[in-house]
Amino acid sequence: MERREEQPGAAGAGAAPALDFTVENVEKALHQLYYDPNIENKNLAQKWLMQAQVSPQAWHFSWQLLQPDKVPEIQYFGASALHIKISRYWSDIPTDQYESLKAQLFTQITRFASGSKIVLTRLCVALASLALSMMPDAWPCAVADMVRLFQAEDSPVDSQGRCLALLELLTVLPEEFQTSRLPQYRKSLVRTSLAVECGAVFPLLEQLLQQPSSPSCVRQKVLKCFSSWVQLEVPLQDCEALIQAAFAALQDSELFDSSVEAIVNAISQPDAQRYVNTLLKLIPLVLGLQDQLRQAVQNGDMETSHGICRIAVALGENHSRALLDQVEHWQSFLALVNMIMFCTGIPGHFPVNETTSSLTLTFWYTLQDDILSFEAEKQAVYQQVYRPVYFQLVDVLLHKAQFPSDEEYGFWSSDEKEQFRIYRVDISDTLMYVYEMLGAELLSNLYDKLGRLLTSSEEPYSWQHTEALLYGFQSIAETIDVNYSDVVPGLIGLIPRISISNVQLADTVMFTIGALSEWLADHPVMINSVLPLVLHALGNPELSISSVSTLKKICRECKYDLPPYAANIVAVSQDVLMKQIHKTSQCMWLMQALGFLLSALQVEEILKNLHSLISPYIQQLEKLAEEIPNPSNKLAIVHILGLLSNLFTTLDVSHHEDDHEGPELRKLPVPQGPNPVVVVLQQVFQLIQKVLSKWLNDAQVVEAVCAIFEKSVKTLLDDFAPMVPQLCEMLGRMYSTIPQASALDLTRQLVHIFAHEPAHFPPIEALFLLVTSVTLTLFQQGPRDHPDIVDSFMQLLAQLNRVSSSVSVEVDNPTSSFSAPLPQLAQSSTETRERLILKGGSWAGLRGGHGRGW
Repeated sequence: MERREEQPGAAGAGAAPALDFTVENVEKALHQLYYDPNIENKNLAQKWLMQAQVSPQAWHFSWQLLQPDKVPEIQYFGASALHIKISRYWSDIPTDQYESLKAQLFTQITRFASGSKIVLTRLCVALASLALSMMPDAWPCAVADMVRLFQAEDSPVDSQGRCLALLELLTVLPEEFQTSRLPQYRKSLVRTSLAVECGAVFPLLEQLLQQPSSPSCVRQKVLKCFSSWVQLEVPLQDCEALIQAAFAALQDSELFDSSVEAIVNAISQPDAQRYVNTLLKLIPLVLGLQDQLRQAVQNGDMETSHGICRIAVALGENHSRALLDQVEHWQSFLALVNMIMFCTGIPGHFPVNETTSSLTLTFWYTLQDDILSFEAEKQAVYQQVYRPVYFQLVDVLLHKAQFPSDEEYGFWSSDEKEQFRIYRVDISDTLMYVYEMLGAELLSNLYDKLGRLLTSSEEPYSWQHTEALLYGFQSIAETIDVNYSDVVPGLIGLIPRISISNVQLADTVMFTIGALSEWLADHPVMINSVLPLVLHALGNPELSISSVSTLKKICRECKYDLPPYAANIVAVSQDVLMKQIHKTSQCMWLMQALGFLLSALQVEEILKNLHSLISPYIQQLEKLAEEIPNPSNKLAIVHILGLLSNLFTTLDVSHHEDDHEGPELRKLPVPQGPNPVVVVLQQVFQLIQKVLSKWLNDAQVVEAVCAIFEKSVKTLLDDFAPMVPQLCEMLGRMYSTIPQASALDLTRQLVHIFAHEPAHFPPIEALFLLVTSVTLTLFQQGPRDHPDIVDSFMQLLAQLNRVSSSVSVEVDNPTSSFSAPLPQLAQSSTETRERLILKGGSWAGLRGGHGRGW
């Protein structure tokens, strides 16, 4: 390869002066990379070495770095440089040097067969890349040649070393193909060539794996090589002998992991389902592992049980449809299903005592989908066979979902608890899916078990068992319409009988009630059975998420039936809010719940409750408005403003959110007179302006203020109209003083709601003209410094383009005066928009007020 140094067009030639990339300099850089304690020097060395690898000189120094007197780190770099040059710059290599390069690589691999393994692997990868680039035309029998050359008796390396080197080369060849940068048309040709060449590989692998004299290291390498080749989508029938040998190797603990990987990879190939006869032959082999599986479970051998489960699930999950189609073999497939059921119910708590059961959950989805996809007659047959299996699965899953004892759970790490939580969510999803097959009978089954558990006087029940059954109900009720179930009334009646002495059980009781909130809306007489439990739980900080979210659901779904309980709900909620029992997010949820609740009351009652509820916060806000801004009172201000905005998000006496439900929905008469939210906003408007006067420089406070009005506008729609003039004036002053994106977002909402309201649009029109002028002035100073404002302003213009073209504003500039539709205005030139003013209005004085104080 000496001539490569003179190739002027080689990639990377301009990366650094040619003389820099000498063997000596490369060795110095490698020493600096590995041993220099200074991280900056390491980074510089790494960057220089990356340039060296792609330089023309790499063809020269790579071979020298592989000399026997070099340390493995240096040799490894030389081998890696060769691989990079071959794989990335193949087109730079003259065709007359292919054979020379191939011969040199074979020589180096033979030498390193008894040397450093990491260097051997990199050299094998380099030769594999060369073979892929030459196949099929320049090297038509590449794999067969590799096998022949390494089997030659005249090699100085012992037979085992040559065998391991050959197996390493054969292993990396398919792996290199998977990651190669070959063009698509070449990749297809090479894949076909490799598929033919497997005829030279598999007989050798079978011989080495079945040969009693083969040492363990060789057999392990054989299994890894087989695992690599099957990912080339080799026909499953061509792999039968090797798969059977891999099953036999599962009895050897040293070969177990490699055998599992090989079998799973072979079974999981997408094309494997075409070879049904081979799949049917595999079922007895998998079933034959059951004794080994039970022994592993008994001995607590998690690795072995995990591996066998992977094999069973791979066969069942990937080929359930193909195997179900073989009706005459239904018993053998059912035996496989029962084996997977054993894996699902493997003893112990996930993830502490076992990690296997989670592997099986997707199988149950797949099997159910395949059964339900058959035509009616065949589906009925399989339903008869598999419904009992799925009822058993429900029992198994609920058992696996049970919490450990309090003492044991206390020793779990936070990571283990989080993994268990996610595992329970996966079980919940599976139960919800299983309902499609089992239907209402599943709910009846759960109810009967819970009823027997709670009413039996023979033996005390564990809270874990009760919690798991409720969790099953909750999983189904959260996503499935249970309004017509005849067992839910009984369940609601059973819930108050549960002795709750545990946080996990109490949480599940809360979530179960929340999942049944739509049912409660249709059966309001039952609300009083569960509402006291929810209100009591509000006072427990450990039940914060479950109790608050459940109350929110009840208030949203049952609000028209809650007026008799409203005073109590407000009182309890106000108490926990003032005691600061809950975190900020739960306080916001609670305010949303109260908004839903108050929406169903008479206006006088709403105002009375609002006064009671928010007066303490208004008083606190008045005090904070007098204080000098500091981080602690900022948090308090943002919290109070957040409470108000979340309350106004759901407080809707006109019931706009119910409009999509249809006329049959029970609705209260639309009240006459001012909207309670508008009344409150008008009362606190001066206070909000006062807060802004001190906090206008703080984007978080400004955003919190805008959120109050933005959420109110979205909820009240045209009922917000009385607030429009004063809000537009405030927004104009805010934005003229310090432009902020939240003000533009609120302006966009006003345009969206009131664009077609001529009576209310003039103040919004004036506001738009002002913010456009200020924004364009700001952009002249550099829009890159204000990406949030750019984004919000573009969204405002987009909103203007969506409104009717009948809406227009008057535009004035020094040369012309005209009336233009808003979409036209939104697209008008920058020069024109810079001069936008509203003639004769008070806003004209604000033009050029950018940067001016209050």
